[in-house]
Amino acid sequence: MAIKNIDVFEKDPVPKAVFKLALPTVLSMIVAVFYNMVDTFFVGMTNDPNQVAAVSVATPVFLFFMAAGNIFGMGGSSFLSRALGEKQYDKARHISAFCFYAGIATGIAGGILMELFMTPILHAVGTSENTFEFARTYLTCIAIGGPAIVISTAYGNLIRGEGAAQNAMAGMMAGTVANIVLDPFFILSGFTVPLVNVHIPCFGMGVAGAAVATVLGNLVSIAIFLFHVCSKNSVLTLNPHCYMARNGILRGVLVIGLPASITNVLMSLSNIVMNNLLVSYSDIAVAGMGIAQKANMLVVFVQMGLAAGVQPLVGYNFGAKNFKRLKAIIRFAMFCVISAGVVLTAVYFFYTREIVSVFIRDEAVIDMGVKMLRALMCVSPIIGIMFVFNFSFQAMGKALASLTLAVSRQGFVFLPVILIFRALFGLDGIIYAQPIADFVSVLMALGMFLYMNKGFHKLEAAAQ
Repeated sequence: MAIKNIDVFEKDPVPKAVFKLALPTVLSMIVAVFYNMVDTFFVGMTNDPNQVAAVSVATPVFLFFMAAGNIFGMGGSSFLSRALGEKQYDKARHISAFCFYAGIATGIAGGILMELFMTPILHAVGTSENTFEFARTYLTCIAIGGPAIVISTAYGNLIRGEGAAQNAMAGMMAGTVANIVLDPFFILSGFTVPLVNVHIPCFGMGVAGAAVATVLGNLVSIAIFLFHVCSKNSVLTLNPHCYMARNGILRGVLVIGLPASITNVLMSLSNIVMNNLLVSYSDIAVAGMGIAQKANMLVVFVQMGLAAGVQPLVGYNFGAKNFKRLKAIIRFAMFCVISAGVVLTAVYFFYTREIVSVFIRDEAVIDMGVKMLRALMCVSPIIGIMFVFNFSFQAMGKALASLTLAVSRQGFVFLPVILIFRALFGLDGIIYAQPIADFVSVLMALGMFLYMNKGFHKLEAAAQ
């Protein structure tokens, strides 16, 4: 039972509770970022900008599976932590079973649809004649592994939602390490082991190998997650008899899961729009932005990991109506994300070229990537503020607030900005569109929380 984790929710000092749940999440995110960098690094070792660009344009479609996983992961995790705070353990079991089986069905349906509409999808995301076949091969492998990607994303969040952040980290890291180890064997035609000077022949699958390694890595994560679920320390269950969509289960998951997943969907759509605009300049521009976004993931994911780590704490204490502790958790999380953002931004600005050069040796792509990465970093010191508020809104069941932030960052702020700035400033306008949208979203998040904080005072008074 999740009773084992009750102290971290209710009794541990706020810094200790935050670090206990957030640090494993941050470490998981860092390893995931490292994987994404290594993935691009090995594709870059083919020294073919077209393959790097193909992965860049295919990534937004891959994110749709992540979005499906977040419907059940973020939505289920938020609902689960609130149910635990209310001591409704049977309800928590129904939530976990629903998320597992509904996630499998969604992954299968998504894979079938991707295969059926592969050609129009690839044209829509901005593939050029040079990158079309590479992107098709990559996404075919991803479509086959769709259910694994959805369940891996969902259950990592659910396990963290019951307070077992270390087990969630173990599963995610195991899958990511497996992915990293498998990458060179599937992507490259061969490599030489340093020191011993032994040449190892490999499959030489290029971008397809990157996709195969990704799917296999997700299967490793699932194996670790299911081992935890089947233990006596978890309230989660795979028992099909516990599957239930009625009695508010379906609605409770979707009301937060859909806004959370919209973040991934809009991220995909915004990347599709950006790639379509960039490809009109060159495949070099597409490859440069792909590398810049991958490199920038470390800064973003560290702050996102801190914010996601406190989500179960916020949800539990909101369900338990402990608003004083809830606000203390949010304040400390804000301090942590801003501190991390400032330090990482400083490091990146000093070593921008060295970081970009890790991924590819093509000087034209490196020059483009340096310019794009520095643009993306402009808002990095404060972007974590938005993540803390957004994950807190999800944890409290504030679907409208969460949806508004999701739509603003990648939707109704970003899209007008990129279209207007591209018309006014050309390529530079495209490059600086995301930082501008991020800054506006941070201001919106802060304003929304200050307004919501007034309601907390009334709830506190009513609870006393």
